[in-house]
Amino acid sequence: MGFGDLKSPAGLQVLNDYLADKSYIEGYVPSQADVAVFEAVSGPPPADLCHALRWYNHIKSYEKEKGSLPGVKKPLGKYGPANVEDTTGSGAVESKDDDDIDLFGSDDEEESEEAKKLREERLAQYESKKAKKPALVAKSSILLDVKPWDDETDMAKLEECVRSIQADGLVWGSSKLVPVGYGIKKLQIQCVVEDDKVGTDMLEEQITAFEDYVQSMDVAAFNKI
Repeated sequence: MGFGDLKSPAGLQVLNDYLADKSYIEGYVPSQADVAVFEAVSGPPPADLCHALRWYNHIKSYEKEKGSLPGVKKPLGKYGPANVEDTTGSGAVESKDDDDIDLFGSDDEEESEEAKKLREERLAQYESKKAKKPALVAKSSILLDVKPWDDETDMAKLEECVRSIQADGLVWGSSKLVPVGYGIKKLQIQCVVEDDKVGTDMLEEQITAFEDYVQSMDVAAFNKI
């Protein structure tokens, strides 16, 4: 297993393809698996690798919570497609002496023990919450206006980037291009969200992260379902 060399364009392409139908490296919540792969990537993937870039920006937002994410960090070769061999550096993601690779910073032993305890508590809370099935799930229908920089922006690629954003409680719907003047068109796209899982702030943060294509995002309509 592995992604190849994640510091190379080929390795990032494998990562992008792997994340095309996944929000995280493993499971449905950010975990130590995401931290391990994140630390092996030298920087933000290019904008055309929209799945990898969306994932990178999302995991980077957990920088201060790295130690409390669930799971146990394993060697990099334990993640990714089964038919790809890990060749990033030495293939190991745990190096207590190499601060340069640890993009999140390092923790001492006492902090690690506390983080482990907190991680286990949060994992237990998550599993407990997941087991409870609410009688009614509040949902909203949102219409978003996503504006490009100019009339030369690849709108098909812009829409692909937007739809690459995946989250529990988010379902993308229909879309169309609407003229705004001077040959420029904006993307108008519908989505349905579960209110307690997905908010407009999260959508704006992740959509505008594709800064090579997206100038801004506005909520055109918001209706409770």
